[in-house]
Amino acid sequence: MIKELTKSQELFERRKNVVANGVGVFNTATVKEAKGAIIIDVDGRELIDFAGGIGVVNAGHCPEPVVQAIREQAAKYLHTSFNVVTYEPYIALCEELAEILPHGKNTKAMLVSTGAEAVENAIKIARQATKRPAILCYTGAYHGRTMMAMTLTSKVSYKYDCGPFAPEVYRLPFPNFYRYRGIRDEATFVRDELKRLHESALNLVDIESVAAIILEPIQGEGGFNPIPQEYLEGLRAFCDEHGILLIMDEVQSGFCRTGHWASWQHYGVQPDISTYAKSMGSGLPIAAVVGRGEIMDAAASGSIGGTYIGSPVCCVAASATIKYMKEINLNERAKQVGDTIMSRLKKLMKDYSEIGDVRGIGAMIGIEFVKNSDPRQPNSEVCGKIVKGCSENGLIILSAGTHKNIIRILSPLVITREELEKGLSILENEIKKAIGN
Repeated sequence: MIKELTKSQELFERRKNVVANGVGVFNTATVKEAKGAIIIDVDGRELIDFAGGIGVVNAGHCPEPVVQAIREQAAKYLHTSFNVVTYEPYIALCEELAEILPHGKNTKAMLVSTGAEAVENAIKIARQATKRPAILCYTGAYHGRTMMAMTLTSKVSYKYDCGPFAPEVYRLPFPNFYRYRGIRDEATFVRDELKRLHESALNLVDIESVAAIILEPIQGEGGFNPIPQEYLEGLRAFCDEHGILLIMDEVQSGFCRTGHWASWQHYGVQPDISTYAKSMGSGLPIAAVVGRGEIMDAAASGSIGGTYIGSPVCCVAASATIKYMKEINLNERAKQVGDTIMSRLKKLMKDYSEIGDVRGIGAMIGIEFVKNSDPRQPNSEVCGKIVKGCSENGLIILSAGTHKNIIRILSPLVITREELEKGLSILENEIKKAIGN
């Protein structure tokens, strides 16, 4: 007898027949509807969401104030292009961004559709502001899949046969304390890494030609690696010394994920330019570049942006999202969610040497799996088992890292205590089964 396919399996068969293979499949879940932290798949199964659309729904799936704002705007006008006909939702959103993400006394912003576009435009702004061509980035970085963004992205498997890449991009080792510390304490490690940074002016690139250094204060795809506090402070001083602009990519870490509007606010280190997307619009395609006014104004008219630079529907969605986040104090909620996750996983870590590290800031938390308690021996096999097992048992979760040996937690921050505890129990059970104890 031929076993009848489920609706989810049928949907994947249709996908296989018509969607290009290069579009990744990170998890085999499907969706018919979603609300809060729960996804209902096409077979009617209820799934707890620990992926959040790759960090896009910090305010939850379909928050009602956002849905209502979208409905109201859609009935007025969908598109005029801000270049052609100016509309208030774009300006209102930029005003809100300047308020919650101040870059000095005079902050300005511009809007686009995706995080990769934000990165591309941030680089163009930096080059025009400094009249310099070179950009420094880091190993483990992920900045998108457009050409400049892909050049800045570190992971080679995202870039096979896509070159040649953009010129004048140079890469530094990210100061990953867990993986590369050896026997050093953090202070010694940071001192050595800052020495390497300063030596880059002698052996990597003419420092007088460097326009900007771009980094994620907490790496996303690279493995949820938070940068050490003292390193970021030293990097800021290095940029100031050499007239280099510091760009912080907050696409995955922004909008309450770390308990702040941006993770740089956690560190207290001010970027010159920063980029945002994902949870900014609760799922609608909108992104922003925010920076010091004099730097943002250095870009020539028409040299940044595009046709869809801040869709009015997406703008009102983002403004409604920010208002909703403020009303429910989502930054504080992120800290509470993060404390719960960290507490449970740290306890589990004590019993399993395969769990090399549990780390993060706020509710942006990663679990790194290794072999023989060795940070340099990644255990990617166990991660694949965990993701699959969780999916089969009602939990959507994703891996990360160059070796895919890190489980990342990006649940909506509106998740209820009951949903969070249930999801963590599923995750813990699958970790135990995958490790084999």
